[in-house]
Amino acid sequence: MKGKITLAALFALLAISAYAATPQPVAVYTFICNGSPSVGPCPHGGTPGSLFQGSDGNFYGTTQVSSEGMSNNGGTVFSLTSGGTLKTLHTFVAGAKQTYPNGNNPGLLVEGPDGKIYGSTIYGGLGYGVLFRVNRTGGGFKVIHKFCSEQNCADGVGVTTLLVGADGNLYGTTFAGGTGSCFGGGCGTIFRVTPSSGAYAVVFDFNGTTDGYEPTSLMLGPGGALYGLSGPLYEYIPASGTFQVLPTKFPNLTLGAPSVVGPNGNLYGLYFTLGQNGVGLFEMQPDGSNLQLFPFYNTLPAGGTPGGLLLASDGNFWLADFHGSSGYGDILSLSPSDGTVLQTFTGFSTTAAAGAYPGGIVQAQDGTLWGTTYDFGDYTNGHFAAGTAFSLNAGLPPR
Repeated sequence: MKGKITLAALFALLAISAYAATPQPVAVYTFICNGSPSVGPCPHGGTPGSLFQGSDGNFYGTTQVSSEGMSNNGGTVFSLTSGGTLKTLHTFVAGAKQTYPNGNNPGLLVEGPDGKIYGSTIYGGLGYGVLFRVNRTGGGFKVIHKFCSEQNCADGVGVTTLLVGADGNLYGTTFAGGTGSCFGGGCGTIFRVTPSSGAYAVVFDFNGTTDGYEPTSLMLGPGGALYGLSGPLYEYIPASGTFQVLPTKFPNLTLGAPSVVGPNGNLYGLYFTLGQNGVGLFEMQPDGSNLQLFPFYNTLPAGGTPGGLLLASDGNFWLADFHGSSGYGDILSLSPSDGTVLQTFTGFSTTAAAGAYPGGIVQAQDGTLWGTTYDFGDYTNGHFAAGTAFSLNAGLPPR
């Protein structure tokens, strides 16, 4: 009996050692709110979302709310050092009539070529969100554009992507608005922001028929071309203003728009098949030809909830799955040659220091992966945690 107990203890020790040897996500900063159990103000924001590493080496991101469990949202823009020091750059406030005139519920965030931080909000302004910019030090906040400021929202509404183009301008898509006619409103737009002046302009209106509607994302491809999905796959060339629908057909598929340019110069993204539970990697050439659908890498009952793809310094794709194998999220790497899972990192839960439900991830210059979790994290009595910013050292080489 004693030998059996000793053997069982040995197996338990080996299992614990193996788990300890596996890299785990580490909470770099936890967004703490006041109150219990989950209602109250969050002094530095709660429910973090977008995150990227700036040219100065610091990380920049947004929190979606200023309080949890309350009707008013707000949110913040923040900077975060690799050592975990957070600075709130801007807080979105309600205003005299609770209309959040300068924006409410921030989401997307990028660094412009001028070193300023540009972003969008879902609500506020005229009620349909705004585009804004702020200095990396926190000063100089300015609303660049309030959406639906033109009749019938011809200037677009509902930002789905924001990126810096090869020409130094910012480009993005709106889910609706524009001059097209879809479902009683516009069909969506591609817009441009000129950093030197802050000028906003719609450069393309989707018509809902030949070029699709409700564009969901945009990516920078070879030669400065922009690619996205509006039902069909499309290409927009900023230098000439030309737009074309590419010939690839996607029967019975729902695609995440081409997310990255792969190591071979082809476009990669994620696809779902209607009526089937799963998600897989697809590959195509920049002209839309030679579409390849790799087998599902994820066949969970709900198919998983993956974020956008990241081409990391090891030449593989990485992503955060919001729910993952446990229901609380995973970090995965995928092979660009066949779409299979190479590595899986867990460590997210309602009791984990890193929190639960990771969103998209980025790779820092030193090779580590960084991201945010939507909820939970460590806290003390009288408080609760509303997500974290975390890092994961997966042994990847520097960028």
